[in-house]
Amino acid sequence: MGQVGLPCGFQLICFWKMLWMELKLLQLVLLKFSLALQVVNGTTWHDTFLGLWIAALRLLQRERDPSEGPVPRIDSSLCMVLSVTTLTVADIIEEEESELIDETEQSPSNLPKDKQAPGRRRKDLVTSLQLLGDFEDMLTPPPFVRSIANQAAAKAIMFISGLTVGNGYYESVSMNGLATSCLGNMRHLIVEACIARNLLDTSAYLWPGYVNASDSNQVPCSIATQMSGWSSLMKGSPLTPSLTNALVVTPASSLAEIEKVYEIAVNGSDDEKICAATVLCGASLVRGWSVQENTILFIIKLLSPPVPADYSGSESHLIGYAALLNTLLVGISSVDCIQIFSLHGWVPLLAAALMPICEVFGSSIPNASWTLSSGEEFSCYAVFSNAFTILVRLWRFHKPPLEQLTVDMPLVASQLSPEYLLLVRNSKLASFGTSPKDQMKSKRFSKNIKFSTDPIFMDSFPKLKRWYRQNEECIASTLTGLVHGTSVHLIVDALLTKMFRKINRSGTPLTSATSGSTNSSGSGLEDVSIKLKVPAWDILEATPFVLDAALAACAHGRLSPRELATGLKELSDCLPATLATVVSYFSAEVTRGLWKPAFMNGTDWPSPATNLSSIEQQIKKILAATGVDVPTVAVGGNSPATLPLPLAALVSLTITFKLDKASDRFLALVGLGLSSLASSCPWPCMPIVASLWAQKVKRWNDFLVFSASGTVFHYNTDAVVQLLKSCFTSTLGLTSSHNYSNGGVGALLGHGFGSHFSGGISPVGPGILYLRVHRSVRDVMFMKEEILSILMHCVRDIASCGLPREKLEKLKKTKHGMRYGQVSLAAAMTRAKLAASLGASLVWISGGSSLVHSLLTETLPSWFISVHGLVQEGGESGCMVGMLGGYALAYFAVFCATFAWGVDSESRASKKRPTVLGTHLEFLASALDRKISVGCDCATWRAYVSGFVTLIVGCTPTWMLEINVDALKRLSKGLRQWDEEELALTLLGVGGVGAMGAAAQLIVESKI
Repeated sequence: MGQVGLPCGFQLICFWKMLWMELKLLQLVLLKFSLALQVVNGTTWHDTFLGLWIAALRLLQRERDPSEGPVPRIDSSLCMVLSVTTLTVADIIEEEESELIDETEQSPSNLPKDKQAPGRRRKDLVTSLQLLGDFEDMLTPPPFVRSIANQAAAKAIMFISGLTVGNGYYESVSMNGLATSCLGNMRHLIVEACIARNLLDTSAYLWPGYVNASDSNQVPCSIATQMSGWSSLMKGSPLTPSLTNALVVTPASSLAEIEKVYEIAVNGSDDEKICAATVLCGASLVRGWSVQENTILFIIKLLSPPVPADYSGSESHLIGYAALLNTLLVGISSVDCIQIFSLHGWVPLLAAALMPICEVFGSSIPNASWTLSSGEEFSCYAVFSNAFTILVRLWRFHKPPLEQLTVDMPLVASQLSPEYLLLVRNSKLASFGTSPKDQMKSKRFSKNIKFSTDPIFMDSFPKLKRWYRQNEECIASTLTGLVHGTSVHLIVDALLTKMFRKINRSGTPLTSATSGSTNSSGSGLEDVSIKLKVPAWDILEATPFVLDAALAACAHGRLSPRELATGLKELSDCLPATLATVVSYFSAEVTRGLWKPAFMNGTDWPSPATNLSSIEQQIKKILAATGVDVPTVAVGGNSPATLPLPLAALVSLTITFKLDKASDRFLALVGLGLSSLASSCPWPCMPIVASLWAQKVKRWNDFLVFSASGTVFHYNTDAVVQLLKSCFTSTLGLTSSHNYSNGGVGALLGHGFGSHFSGGISPVGPGILYLRVHRSVRDVMFMKEEILSILMHCVRDIASCGLPREKLEKLKKTKHGMRYGQVSLAAAMTRAKLAASLGASLVWISGGSSLVHSLLTETLPSWFISVHGLVQEGGESGCMVGMLGGYALAYFAVFCATFAWGVDSESRASKKRPTVLGTHLEFLASALDRKISVGCDCATWRAYVSGFVTLIVGCTPTWMLEINVDALKRLSKGLRQWDEEELALTLLGVGGVGAMGAAAQLIVESKI
């Protein structure tokens, strides 16, 4: 289990942190990595399942008291544990059982499908969950789900006691003494999630120790059943406001219940549709773990209503659904909700549903508005802004353009765009259902969920496409093209008048720097309102020119910083969607570096002096365990705090926002943009921004300090290398630090962070820091070389028991020194393998498949050809270092390969496997043929070749079918020269029909 624990734990945290922009279906990613780790580690499935559960629970425990800020919180972690991980386990089990069904169908004496015996993996799941009960420290539920865990325990107790009550009782069971006395934990919730997915049955309630036997004595002889909200709905009660309020805070417990709500949203009255949409976006979406995926798909389906059969209007039919659409958009706009969509992998479908809404409502003139039964009034601007701000959050919109220009090897995430989202959507729908696995997965979905498989392209949304192209042009170059007298120019003038109407100035008009227009401030507000009765897309087109004029006016003293911030807030209030352009334009202007810095002196601009030194001290505490020096952020005297003018304007704008529910969805957009922009600026911009925001919202202090601490690594390659070393030494226990001396995933990722912990802010696990900063490393290619170098140094430390060289020499000179100084080969191999798995994880996280390909085809061959000083000791100890190094490299390479390609041939990344793996094996064969001279130690080289080939033929033999037979023959011949006859024969044996002749010849020659 220990072997599975680190890779699964580290990868699971990594995916959760990275998936926000990677847009991969997390279930498929976890499935691929679980299969890879199980194969390479050679572990049983119950160990693999146990590793997955423990990794998910580690994530939950680490996030149980998260720092407040515009980031996903505990609900996303619970989604990982109780929904995504459960679905991954279901995929693994169904994969095996679908193969068993296929074999049975081909058998002459086949049994009905419902009579099939459960597969081995299902039994291993039971074993893993029984063993999970031994990890009591990890099973403590977060406070706000403790009552739900107690209900799950109470349900098991009543089952054991022979009581039968309806689901309505379980919804209200926390109101009586039984659930209060039953101490439920996360295992009870996991088991309930597995039962809901038909992975387990109620016999799990009878497991030894599952519930406390003394609790069963407290069950009353009779229970008065209470009618719950969901029970009332299922029995035909109308969806009244009071019932809606009850269902919003209580998740549905079955697919039938959520289907009932969806039917009301489709066929009910106007008020009932709004109520149903509100229910779908409530607790069922956030905490309805057994119905979460179906709830997501129902919401996406409702965001794409069909054209009514009797519709004959000239405008889009979506206008008639404005109230329903706006309710859904507001309901899913929170950071946690968007993260849940992403974790389940449905972001491409959500984006495709949002684009028509943006196109239609962004093209509408706001002459009319809608009023809900609650009295809330909204216009087409509101519907457009709510849809548009969610859409732009679904790709890497908030990242500054500098990042995409300077990273040597772009990741998938930096290439995201609306077109990419649509391509992924088209691919997912076109391919789904074509394989037996997909057909089994489709059984999880409601029969009411059907999506059109017709492809969708950006050409279907000309307004969105035009805005996106303009936004790209704005990023690429300075503004041009505003012509006097055009409609765009008139809107620019009207917006500037609206933004700065309270300013009485007789100086140069604000638009002169851009357009040469006359000042329209004398126009009446009524005239301005008429000019701004235009579609939202027209306002977005004019916004960059407005921002340019306002920023120029502030730079030349025609606007004060306070007036600029007030005007920008006025613009965002008029059309919140303009915040996307504000973030994009200001980020581009900072990158261009054309503006003078703003002095944050407390007179013109807000001052960070109040708490900046405190922020510095907290950053030093966070980074204390890494050994990285924190540059000083002290300001004052002749060195006042400064920010680039566009960044100063952006932070001043964000400070004007109120922290309420209505502003949260817009702060989620602009807040991420502010953090990313400040992080990309030179030190100490981010600490200054953190200081200013911490003055406004003290409860965000921990989040802001942690964000600021990551910027230390952005422009300091040495600091990144030191952080990588800390990842290895903390994981392997090769450090004198008390916090990390035991090593393991806990030392790598830490156990949480924040000033609310005992002792206040403390050092953060280096792995969490690396996950935070790795995307900002400018030179991605150097990462694989540094990771390889650190890995080999760790191998040497492992061979010397992790002791410093001086202490090791002293031990060897004592009477029993050699006994104490030497290390068990088995223990050393285990730790070397652990180091290799960590190194492979870091390589894959840093650069994905492309970096792995470069490692196998370039870096490793170059390393073997070069001369190294890895083995500095002679005799037995030196040979052990060399051998450990070779085996560590073999595991490192195979881990990297399986992470990039998976163990099968279904992933798109596996298409490049024959070329990359063939090139690497060709290098090995050429070196064995002595066509290439190897400069590394002979023990290292031999251990690597034999170890790599052994792992490949033992773990992924089907890969050899894709390799040129000649390379396999030459590699086999070289192995025979090392007296590796059996391995040479095994290699040819998995090489397919083409290698059969060579295998037969080898058998004859060696008389095997």
